[in-house]
Amino acid sequence: MKKFMDLVTDCCRNVPELLPWDLEERRAAEPDLLIVDVREPYEFDAMHIEGSINVPRGILESACEWDYEETVPELVRARDREVVLVCRSGYRSLLAGANMKMMGYEKVFSLKTGLRGWKDYEQPLVDAGGVSVDLDDADEYFNVRLRPEQRRPAA
Repeated sequence: MKKFMDLVTDCCRNVPELLPWDLEERRAAEPDLLIVDVREPYEFDAMHIEGSINVPRGILESACEWDYEETVPELVRARDREVVLVCRSGYRSLLAGANMKMMGYEKVFSLKTGLRGWKDYEQPLVDAGGVSVDLDDADEYFNVRLRPEQRRPAA
């Protein structure tokens, strides 16, 4: 049986990763670059990379195709564009990238380290209203908060 990190590791073989400084350079060099944030809407609303679009991982595959309620036309048309997928830490984006590759997206990348790394590289984030997010507030937001029931039981 595979575990979550086994799946993520498998995806690393097929989905190239960009580090935050690579994405910064690519954004400057490639004006047609599409950044897709695969986190949930409440996460996207809290903070995201300006200019990115939100397509949660749970609807990604149908969002990539015409004739579904979840269809995102910009994403459907992006099969020949460079697409960079982002999430909180870079794991969901790898999983999403693997599916997009299977669906014919050739130029798909995942942001290694996710938005946490983007923030650590001191790149700007905005909230749902387009207002800049203070990076110290982002530090607090990205802290891991496991509830007791989410922790592995003691042996």
